[in-house]
Amino acid sequence: MEFLIEVLGWTGSFMILAAYGLNSYQKIRSDSWVFLLLNSVGGIFLIVYTVHKGAYANTFINIAWVVIAIPALLRRLSKK
Repeated sequence: MEFLIEVLGWTGSFMILAAYGLNSYQKIRSDSWVFLLLNSVGGIFLIVYTVHKGAYANTFINIAWVVIAIPALLRRLSKK
């Protein structure tokens, strides 16, 4: 179980950094599916990791990250 939590933490970190990097270099837009999914799923993975580690300051920032990303994702869904 510990290994799975570590994998989630590293994967979540990579996903959020990938979203930020791709957006910063204008490879994806901040309202694209890829950006929103990378941020949402990455944030959820990091919430699991930080709660497990007891790093509650990081948990807070990741909850905020997901609370911002999920409504944007839902708004994107409703546009179709």
